[in-house]
Amino acid sequence: MEELGSLSSKALHDLKLVKAAINTGDQKAYAELMGRYRDSVYFMLLKMVGNKDDADDLTIEAFGKAFKRLSQYTPNFAFSTWLFKIATNNCIDFIRKKKNNTLSIDKPYENEEGGEMSMSLKSDFLDPEEKMQQKQKMDMMHDVVDKLKPRYRQLVELRYFEELSYEEISARLELPIGTVKAQLFRARELLLGIMKNMEGKI
Repeated sequence: MEELGSLSSKALHDLKLVKAAINTGDQKAYAELMGRYRDSVYFMLLKMVGNKDDADDLTIEAFGKAFKRLSQYTPNFAFSTWLFKIATNNCIDFIRKKKNNTLSIDKPYENEEGGEMSMSLKSDFLDPEEKMQQKQKMDMMHDVVDKLKPRYRQLVELRYFEELSYEEISARLELPIGTVKAQLFRARELLLGIMKNMEGKI
């Protein structure tokens, strides 16, 4: 670990929050880190993708990935630099996949060995065998979602199966947009856990 003297007072405060999050699982530390950088990450991603809903999703994903890997962060550079790199790389992957004309039922994720798993389906014309595979994946995805608690299941269905925007979900369920985003973030974490348990079947 290098000298911390090169870090700014803001970066040192971030480091203190990171340590609190790692060592004691302090939820306030996670919340403060997200609060400090959420808008900056969102506007950076919005410039990259040009779509508010995609930028919202990618912002949540970036924090999810960063928090999951928090123990890997070292203060050789500021937490914000590390976070922005994760967000940028994730966004580049997203743009690349979109250009390849894939329809992602749930975004790819890494398994324990570092390999990538996904439920991606081609959006081009499918032959009968591919149609059957697509139907099987869709059925499996519905099975996975059915294992969620009702409030999470409803959110996932509205967001990914009906493809509603956050604003539309908020209006339909009469929930604040912030609550919708937070609960969808939690729902994705739960889905990830279920899918990892089903890894051999996907």
